[in-house]
Amino acid sequence: MRKKIMVVDDDLDILLSLKSIFEYEGYDVEAFDNGKKFYDSLKREDIPDLIILDIMMPGMSGWMLSDRLRENPMWRDIPVVFLTARTDEFARETGVPLCADYIEKPFDIEDLRERIENILE
Repeated sequence: MRKKIMVVDDDLDILLSLKSIFEYEGYDVEAFDNGKKFYDSLKREDIPDLIILDIMMPGMSGWMLSDRLRENPMWRDIPVVFLTARTDEFARETGVPLCADYIEKPFDIEDLRERIENILE
C-alpha cells in the first residue's frame, strides 16, 4: 500500500514542487496552502503516514497545527517534519522536540527525500 504524505505550506512553488517530487517517488500526496484547509481535511480524511508542515503561515501557523495534532489521540503519533524558513535558535529549540525532523529552507531536495524515507521506514 502506498504511503500518504500531507504537505502544508503557503508558498505555492514549494507546495507544488514537493507534491510532484513525492508523487514521482510513489507516495500519495495531498497539498494544502494553509493550515485551516489542512486541519479541516484531516478531520475528514484518512490518517496520513507523514505531515510536512511549514511553521510560518497566515491564519493557522505550523505551531498551532502541531499543538492540535498532539492534542488528538488519533493524530498525535503522525510524524511531522517542519520545513521552515525559521532559522533562529528559538524556533529550532522549540520545534525539534515537537517533530520527527526540522528542516530549514532553502533545503536540498535529495536530503529531504532521504530524511522522509528514513522516517517512513
